[in-house]
Amino acid sequence: MGALSQADNSNKPSFAFDGFGSRAKIGLVYIASSVVMEPELYAMSPPGVSWHTSRLHLPKVTVSEIEHMMEAPELEAAFRLLARAPLDAICFGGTSPSFLHGKGWDLALLEAIRCWAPGIPVTTASTAVLAALDAVGAGPIAMATPYTDDINRLAVRFLSDNGHQVLSYKGLGITGDHKLAEVSLDTVYQLAVDTDVAKASAMFLSCTNVRTIGCIQALEERLDKPVISAVQASGWHAMRLAGIRESLTGYGSLLERPIPTQPKNA
Repeated sequence: MGALSQADNSNKPSFAFDGFGSRAKIGLVYIASSVVMEPELYAMSPPGVSWHTSRLHLPKVTVSEIEHMMEAPELEAAFRLLARAPLDAICFGGTSPSFLHGKGWDLALLEAIRCWAPGIPVTTASTAVLAALDAVGAGPIAMATPYTDDINRLAVRFLSDNGHQVLSYKGLGITGDHKLAEVSLDTVYQLAVDTDVAKASAMFLSCTNVRTIGCIQALEERLDKPVISAVQASGWHAMRLAGIRESLTGYGSLLERPIPTQPKNA
């Protein structure tokens, strides 16, 4: 019988990688017209981590349109539908929507999401960014964004009120979501270089529909400081909540840090 079992094992077929979330299945609530975050999350995730998305309509990246999206009943519906899946964590993949009304706004949003998706660990892009800045020991920072100045000022207020003075910031003034996704990595890289100041302890790249993770390693080498992006931090924090703990290379020093079994603020 032992010999037969051994023969059976040796003849076991070889299967191709299918992307199934055998280690962790993570939910994402994201903007309907956005296309950057999902491929970046997959790029920086180890095999066995899958991402599952609900979407929300945002006509333009302006304060009034973001507020309308956050007040619409579709927000709750997106999380309730997503929570029907057997998920290990959920992330709200909107940076500006989760810092829109200053300190504590992201925490209030988390409480609402917990009601809509009971029993599932949750985070938001802004919550994840704060956790990431804490993880790399950041104090004052520089910030590069694709936003208009009115949204930049809200980001500065949110970060400053949460202990991270923004010493320098620049934005690209883009309000169209499709245009955000067309910004090249070269443009993001140069924007960050032009925005950085010596006294900034870290660089923050905001927005989850602008490509960032491909240039983070290069930026860290150029600026000699940690670089945190909204997508990178969101993926890191969501995987942390889902129990994915090993260090990952190629996407910045944040992901190279082993994740503790019982992480702070998880």
